[in-house]
Amino acid sequence: MKHEAAKGRGATMQIEGRFENVVRERFDDGWDSAEEALPPFKTTVTVEHAKSVIQRHDSPDLPFDYSLNAYRGCEHGCIYCYARPSHAYLNLSPGLDFETRLFAKPDAAQLLRAELAKPSYRCAPIALGSNTDPYQPIEREWNITRQILEVLAECRHPLSIVTKSALIERDLDLLTQLAQDHLVQVFISVTTLDMEIARKLEPRASSPRRRLQAIARLNAAGVPCGVMVAPVIPFLTDAELEKILEAAYAQGARSAGYTLLRLPYELKELFKDWLATHYPLKAEHVMSRLREMRGGKENDSNFGSRFSGGGLFADLLAQRFRIACERMGFNLEDRALDTERFKPPARGGQMDLF
Repeated sequence: MKHEAAKGRGATMQIEGRFENVVRERFDDGWDSAEEALPPFKTTVTVEHAKSVIQRHDSPDLPFDYSLNAYRGCEHGCIYCYARPSHAYLNLSPGLDFETRLFAKPDAAQLLRAELAKPSYRCAPIALGSNTDPYQPIEREWNITRQILEVLAECRHPLSIVTKSALIERDLDLLTQLAQDHLVQVFISVTTLDMEIARKLEPRASSPRRRLQAIARLNAAGVPCGVMVAPVIPFLTDAELEKILEAAYAQGARSAGYTLLRLPYELKELFKDWLATHYPLKAEHVMSRLREMRGGKENDSNFGSRFSGGGLFADLLAQRFRIACERMGFNLEDRALDTERFKPPARGGQMDLF
């Protein structure tokens, strides 16, 4: 079911999830209803009562063992978000539903405290923002990420954060406290410096300028904040790789990474429709180059290549990134997070005997 591009929304269509057994299609029934303007998509938030909040990972591609997501869905509306297909598990669309029908876990901090208190728990850095952004707009009202940080700061537990929101500046007090003991590493994702592209790619995320300001303010406060050039989109944002790194370095970033655009499951159709809507003259060039970097396919889910791609153009991209980082001085320090300071919370609210 296709829609025109809507202001403030990323997806251009409301596609069915891969588990649905029906397909809905808009058509003209002769009463001119097909030409009527559709009502705007409003953001709704549903409370989700989870049983646990720490997800464990064994992927060789991921630099962390644990992750935590306070929300399902993301109001930023980034069309390229690889988490969009996860909404299909809720019988919702990975398209506009993903950015308008959100789920919040208000008891996440309480559940986290209980899991950290288990005798079997072994401390390892927890990644916030591995699936949906912990600082998406609804965090201003719900404050779930803030509560999670309070628990982790209290327990001296290490964590990493990836976000594209300047809202992270709100929590500088906690982040500064954690940074003093080498317990936190932040990465801010910058996809493009072009405001026009950014408005279409990631309509409700902070502007590229504000993200660079956030990098500067975090580093000035002593919180190590790097930059993720992610995702790199051939023929659309790939030419900006070095410019983004230079801009982030000027704001104090000393760690950097990048990922190539990924298109798992329904995201292929969503992204191709977005390209045809906003960049029709580039659409085929983008997809052709992406297939060259993905072994002839539109997506590659294999470990070792899913984040960086393969082939000549992927190798050239990796080489450009490496040379730029070496020239500017990125990734020279090993900023391992400290796991020795962890103090489990008291079980059941009782004081420890010793």
